[in-house]
Amino acid sequence: MIQNRRRTVARLLLLAIAATGLPLTSPATASADPASSAWAKLRMCESSGRYATNTGNGYYGAYQFDLPTWRSVGGQGRPDQAAPAEQDYRALYLYRMRGWQPWQCAGMLKLPADADARSKRVPSYTESAYIGGGGLPTPPPGPGGPRPAWPGVVYSYGDCAEALKTFQLRMNAFGYGFAGTGCYLEKTRTAVLDLQRANGIKDSGLLGPKTWEAAWTGKPPR
Repeated sequence: MIQNRRRTVARLLLLAIAATGLPLTSPATASADPASSAWAKLRMCESSGRYATNTGNGYYGAYQFDLPTWRSVGGQGRPDQAAPAEQDYRALYLYRMRGWQPWQCAGMLKLPADADARSKRVPSYTESAYIGGGGLPTPPPGPGGPRPAWPGVVYSYGDCAEALKTFQLRMNAFGYGFAGTGCYLEKTRTAVLDLQRANGIKDSGLLGPKTWEAAWTGKPPR
């Protein structure tokens, strides 16, 4: 994914990492999955740690995914428009499929692999939350997971609210790829209707208490 990027750029980014005082190598950990510090170094090298970066070169977000690779691990939309926790999750997913191989920076940083590299074991959002992207971890799909209280407002097309951002990030657990704008537009309407139809709720497109509840305890939308 990153192998055709110019080495001179990566070297400059390595100098930036050194200036932060972070070591360029880290010991292998006994537990599965790389340490959060390894991911932090990778992000710094790839994108200066910026989740919303889009430089126009066909690579996006903190981990500089190209679109085919992003989609190969279930990503929706564009990586730089996804929440940090969603990018973290897809990065861990890719690592478990292919190890550090997709990232040229990982080789330059000499990041150690572990037992989960290329294990093909699909992670959960809970497992990826430790990576530390600065966004709220998305609960795993399906019933269960912490459910915030319904905000007491029925939302419709055109509304913007913090609670809508909470709903959008929850729906990322079902693969919707929201950036978490908190504004109810066409993509949110699609997610609401899908959820209502999967759970036998009148498909009004209104985000009310039953639809809110279904996002955490109902059937996943198809």
